[in-house]
Amino acid sequence: MSDPDPTPESSAPAHREGLIDRIKALFSTTNDNTLSESVADAIDSHHAQNPGETVRAEAKSMMLKLIEFADLRVDDVMVPRADIVSIEDSATVRELLERIIEANHSRIPVYRETLDDIVGMLHIRDLMRWMSERGTKRRKSAKDPAAISISLSATELATTVKDAGIVRDVLFVPPSMPAADLLMKMQASHIHIAIVVDEYGGTDGLVSIEDLVEEIVGDISDEHDTDEDDLRDNGDGTYTADARVELEEIETLLGFPLLSEEHREDAETLGGLLFSMFGRVPVRGEILRHESGLEFHVLDADARRVKRIKIDTRSRAVPTAGTNP
Repeated sequence: MSDPDPTPESSAPAHREGLIDRIKALFSTTNDNTLSESVADAIDSHHAQNPGETVRAEAKSMMLKLIEFADLRVDDVMVPRADIVSIEDSATVRELLERIIEANHSRIPVYRETLDDIVGMLHIRDLMRWMSERGTKRRKSAKDPAAISISLSATELATTVKDAGIVRDVLFVPPSMPAADLLMKMQASHIHIAIVVDEYGGTDGLVSIEDLVEEIVGDISDEHDTDEDDLRDNGDGTYTADARVELEEIETLLGFPLLSEEHREDAETLGGLLFSMFGRVPVRGEILRHESGLEFHVLDADARRVKRIKIDTRSRAVPTAGTNP
């Protein structure tokens, strides 16, 4: 009896080790490099030994991000409480429609009285189904039977979110939960919104399944997302920045510290710096001057936080020789 045909694995040259096998081996070996560096070395080594096989830059980046994702916690990826777009369960369907149009979100958390009492979330698909069932349907054109318009009466539009019966469950998770565990829990439960709660049960933030996936594959933009950068050089000595940009990134860009060593813990973001400097939330249109001479123009803000800022470096005094900035 002849031996069975060799499998592709057994027929491959013994010296040719698969890329996946190389990466797997890293998890059982110990060296001085970090795991991310080791994975990058394995990819480069595989490419050098097998020049006919290429690993695209996107694939390499995704592999490295996947390794980093394993070390992330929920509070590393969550949307902070101040940025959560939500609606109260006593709001009307008309108000809900306005909120969805304004926010461009398909899922919105629903709360009772305060954001610390979230009762679930609402999916736009459920709202559309509810409107279709209760609205008056009219055929828009005899030439196109599929074209149907739906109109709701004032009574239907005044129905509260609670009475509409379209609120779904959400997950409640602690900030210390590993992000990978939350992703698996979302997949198993088919619930794609998680509310991050603190030790007292208050709402700390929100994580969607999209937030988690973006940590691995990068930003996922759709037709409603804007191309506005978190930090943009305007080319005239000014920068436009989101208030959530890390202060360290701004300092690296400018080349000097904005906070002294004894006040390093007072702020982590650009918005936090402005609050730390003046002890209050600046208003839209206000111009704040840093001791270095920089000017911060508040482009967008509400009663709770600053949202967007222009940094003007042209007003900063140039230090003379032998002086510190």
